[in-house]
Amino acid sequence: MDNTKNRSEQRFTYRWPVWFGEDATQMVHSGLMVNVSSGGMAFTSEADHNLLQAGQQLAVRFSLPRFDEQDPSATVGVTRTGQVRWVTAVGGGYKIGFQFDTALSIKPAEQAAVTPVSQDETL
Repeated sequence: MDNTKNRSEQRFTYRWPVWFGEDATQMVHSGLMVNVSSGGMAFTSEADHNLLQAGQQLAVRFSLPRFDEQDPSATVGVTRTGQVRWVTAVGGGYKIGFQFDTALSIKPAEQAAVTPVSQDETL
């Protein structure tokens, strides 16, 4: 499924761990981020398919680069709730499309391409 024509924002391709679960206190499953935008993300996971179904509400925790020239390895932690939009089987696991309930205050792909985010930026 290729939704790139319908997207209003470019995705930032970023491989970083993702933790998810039923709520912010129960993030017991792990995955690997594939890409992220201000409105959602895609990630892969080997979690049981029954845990991941379209329409399901989840909480996710992940990190993004801080886009800081002073410290290129700096990251900022993000926690968001949202809804699983789709689940596709991929080689021994699943790729999950996830839409945030509350959008990030930045567009990660744009930030990666331009001036670094201010240290005061709140995601």
